[in-house]
Amino acid sequence: MIDRVESLHVYPVKGMRGRSLVSTGVARHGIVHDRRWMVTDPDGAFLTQRQVARLAQFDARADEAGLTMRHGERSCLAAIPPKGADRITVTIWNDVMSAVRADAASEAWLSDALGRACRLAYMDDPDMRPIDPEFAEPADHVGFADGYPLLAANDASLASLNAALDHPVGMERFRPSVTISGLPAWSENSWLLLRIGTMMFRAPKPSTRCVVITRDQVTGETPHPGEPLRTLGRINRTEDGIVFGANLIPLAPGTLAVGDTVSVLQET
Repeated sequence: MIDRVESLHVYPVKGMRGRSLVSTGVARHGIVHDRRWMVTDPDGAFLTQRQVARLAQFDARADEAGLTMRHGERSCLAAIPPKGADRITVTIWNDVMSAVRADAASEAWLSDALGRACRLAYMDDPDMRPIDPEFAEPADHVGFADGYPLLAANDASLASLNAALDHPVGMERFRPSVTISGLPAWSENSWLLLRIGTMMFRAPKPSTRCVVITRDQVTGETPHPGEPLRTLGRINRTEDGIVFGANLIPLAPGTLAVGDTVSVLQET
């Protein structure tokens, strides 16, 4: 079996649904248009499905003109904020930075759809947020993703997890950027360097998981409370915690496509 890319995904707004891609450009900070937008509370603190499960009900598409959000039959277009637009201070985990605030109409639409007051922030400079220097080089940056530009998930690991679950789950629960087939289950725990297609990636550490993987990525509900996080913790807990998938940092910009071959060049 050839080790290959099975699927690619982009998440234009942190916490909202992803969408599948056949191919994509990849910048140093991640897949093009990935998590350049983020929902915050009125004080600028980031909001995800951890705090607002309803974000899973939103579709989002981004391009060079802006962001289209859809919730049920309602939709809203937030244009890329122009130069000189209002800036706000936003916080994501331990990082505090400046972002551009979306127009008032878009924020009002989103606040009404979410049922709570919020702001919508756009990262106009994708090089403003460095990755944790413990795991990265000075030139490595990330958008509004939790910590790293891409997340790779292993189909065999999902199959292993589902074999231990009473109620199997889909890969969308883990919100990967790229899914890979053909490799042994849980081998991603030891990846250090990969070639995917023509691109090279460092794999600084496995991805630690949280309550988000218990949420249905269409409804935002938790149909089986505690799962699959509880079972994952039983079968794949490392010194980093409960992990699934591997964080990736591109060594240079490039492109990825479904069907690209994958080679693990270095492991621990």
